[in-house]
Amino acid sequence: MEANAHLHDRMPLVCRATKVIIADITMSVTQPKLLYCRCAYAQVVPPSVKDGVLQKLCESGASFETVADLCEMAAHRDPRLKAFAEGAPLRIAACYPRVVRGLFQQCNFPLPEEGAEILNMRVQSADEVATAMLQVEPLNLEP
Repeated sequence: MEANAHLHDRMPLVCRATKVIIADITMSVTQPKLLYCRCAYAQVVPPSVKDGVLQKLCESGASFETVADLCEMAAHRDPRLKAFAEGAPLRIAACYPRVVRGLFQQCNFPLPEEGAEILNMRVQSADEVATAMLQVEPLNLEP
């Protein structure tokens, strides 16, 4: 499983569009970019959850970016965080939403209030997170 995670470290963010037809009207719905955090250094996310989410993302064929650890990236002020923040809409599988937002804020690259959905692998199951990451519906922006 870990070998697959490294392959996705180098994958570019790709925005996929889906056409929705409603009463003969065609609209283009922009899918959010998907960002998956391995939480490799803090070791706070249950391995079965993070491995399960990664497996489901890989099996889905969806485009996503994976990072070893958002906390580490923030500690080093990694410029990729700016690209993620500016690349909304964005769905992130990581840990507590307030922590993830704080990491981006700490680097002066705040996530947009509307346009970033954060899924919590510390409290949600692998199925819940993977299903939410892969849904076609617009972002769920509830706190």
